[in-house]
Amino acid sequence: MNEEPRYNRLYYQSTTVHSQLIDIVGETATALSEVQAPIDWHALFGNARPIEIEIGCGKGRFLLEASKRHPERNYVGIERAHKYVELTRERFQKHIRHHEMLSEKKPIADQVAGAFTNVRLVWTDATYFLMGYVPTESVQAYHIYFPDPWPKKRQRKRRIFRNQDFLASLARTLTTDGRLHIVTDYAEYFAELQERISQRTPLHRVTLELPPEQHHIPTSFELKYLAEGREIYRVVYEKR
Repeated sequence: MNEEPRYNRLYYQSTTVHSQLIDIVGETATALSEVQAPIDWHALFGNARPIEIEIGCGKGRFLLEASKRHPERNYVGIERAHKYVELTRERFQKHIRHHEMLSEKKPIADQVAGAFTNVRLVWTDATYFLMGYVPTESVQAYHIYFPDPWPKKRQRKRRIFRNQDFLASLARTLTTDGRLHIVTDYAEYFAELQERISQRTPLHRVTLELPPEQHHIPTSFELKYLAEGREIYRVVYEKR
């Protein structure tokens, strides 16, 4: 069995016909097939702020908190599962409605004005998006938190870090000094992905200046696993 599958563009196109680029604040969705590739980030966001991409944004907790803390950055969340795309949209809309209600009671409108204009969602396959839509050396950071470990032996070929097209796209699209942040609770997969990244990309492991609790935003999965007492594994790579 091929443990390092390679997919052609026809495969990606046939499995991503539903793909959309979503503006949460504007409540608009554009078919990805209608978006000019590669994407002009400056035109998309209306500014030249650094781009950070979360691959597999799940229920959107990290994406929401990161975009709130860092309005000086632009965030793109990629998610293949439609149910999680909808959950992320609902999380953002609920947050927006909550602050709109508060702004009617006290003068905090200036604090929420423009909130989340620095966020876009992409409903599609991550490798397909990186290969076809992300410009070379245009991403300051990637965030990949709790990627599906596909634990059964016959399923392991589906692991995203076994896809050479994906690894090559990460390396191509990161800026010099750009970083790749990875978190997982699966020790065997953690060891595997580190080996593949070190052997097949120009990315180098780095040590962060601050401990995780001082700079890391936990996802919904992480909060759940910590409550269950699971071990959490973290690593950061940098393109040099």
